[in-house]
Amino acid sequence: MQRSSSWQLIIPLLLAGVVILPACSKKAFLDKKPNSQLVVPTTLADFQALLDDQYVMQETPELGELSSDNYRMLYSTWVGLTAKSQNAYTWAQDTYGGQTQVPDWDLPYKQVFYANVVLDELPKIKVDESNRQDWNRIKGTAHFIRAYAFYNLAQLFAPVYDATTASMDLGIALRLKSDVNLKYERANVQDTYNQILSDLRQADSLLPQAVPTANLNRPSRPAALAMLARVCLSMQVYSQAGAYANNSLQLYNTLMDYHLLDLKSNPIVPQLNPETLYQSVLYTGSEVLVGGNFKVTCIVDSNLYASYAPGDLRRVIFYRIGGFTGLPYLKGSYSGKSYCFSGLAVDEVYLIRAECAARAGNRDAALADLNTLLQHRWVRQDSIPYNPIVAASASAALDSVLVERRKELSFRGLRWTDIRRLNKEGANITQSHGMNGQVYQLPPSSPNYIFYLPSDVLRLSGMKDNDNRVTIDPN
Repeated sequence: MQRSSSWQLIIPLLLAGVVILPACSKKAFLDKKPNSQLVVPTTLADFQALLDDQYVMQETPELGELSSDNYRMLYSTWVGLTAKSQNAYTWAQDTYGGQTQVPDWDLPYKQVFYANVVLDELPKIKVDESNRQDWNRIKGTAHFIRAYAFYNLAQLFAPVYDATTASMDLGIALRLKSDVNLKYERANVQDTYNQILSDLRQADSLLPQAVPTANLNRPSRPAALAMLARVCLSMQVYSQAGAYANNSLQLYNTLMDYHLLDLKSNPIVPQLNPETLYQSVLYTGSEVLVGGNFKVTCIVDSNLYASYAPGDLRRVIFYRIGGFTGLPYLKGSYSGKSYCFSGLAVDEVYLIRAECAARAGNRDAALADLNTLLQHRWVRQDSIPYNPIVAASASAALDSVLVERRKELSFRGLRWTDIRRLNKEGANITQSHGMNGQVYQLPPSSPNYIFYLPSDVLRLSGMKDNDNRVTIDPN
């Protein structure tokens, strides 16, 4: 896909109205000048092509995973990285080190812009029986994409949802129109999540029920319901999260049998696998979060790696031991590439339903979902039989679910959100990263679980920053 020369101007002020817009050679949806007249798509085919643009739509932010406890780095690797990667690893007060055009901010707002173009222009097309199905699908996709982007931004730049303070806490800027001249302030957290949920419910009412297995970059009803479950889980609204997860699984619940995969293939898990509901990957320009036989930047946390039992195929499918270091590294992902999968898949939905069942006191339902999932991850050898997980209580079942959630969903962009919400409930997870003989620790209640806004966005938009980050000194 070629890019028109009119897209070469890169201006970082996404919120105040200027975005980076790569385009197909046949269309140019934004001219060089910020105040120039928009040239917009006009047909359903145009809208679908815009929403299918994988240069824009396939990526999600990496900052949360960069700052999580799933991995370690050697000092010799760390010193060669850019300031953002270094500072995210040590939870520095200034994450970006002067960097502008931060993709963790820019990419989601670019996705929001594309979605808004579609939502603004789509009503101009007359709807009849010949195009109603396509019109609904495209509108539902735009609502889904906008919610997906807003949610990913909220996990980095807004505090954990707390019903008692959400109407006062600073959320994100909710750009709901494609007009690049409109200026937006940051909404509060309550309004942020209300908008995300509203968009996803709209998507659920419009998208087709069937998962488009040949086009997993396009959402479906099961994907929208899975995303609603993910959002409600992060809000600690567990009854709703469980209900949405159940509704998603009622429509689509296919799990891969890992023992049927060819362990000699590369990749072992194909990109268009039957478990994926919606395909996206962590930022493809990441210096750290990549896998493959020759990638040695990202060392799997030793405790995480050791938690996989000998018969657990996840250990050999997604990780490898480095030949000269003896350390575990990333090997593959649901993306079918070296990039880390960050989309939606059936395994996550099972885990959400299991966790919510355990929190509701339903031990047996939680264990049933958990064991259904794990049986699909186990080697088929008489010498290593699968022993179902048992629990004496719903609380014990919840503990088992959370352990398996960490193992199943590692390097999927979810751990940062999980740590934030679990610490909100008193889990007291303290993260530690060793570096050159020193240890950096991030306490459970640290303000550094919320990132600063990039300096160029602050300078050009005048928005209020998250101004309470602190310096993390090594022990």
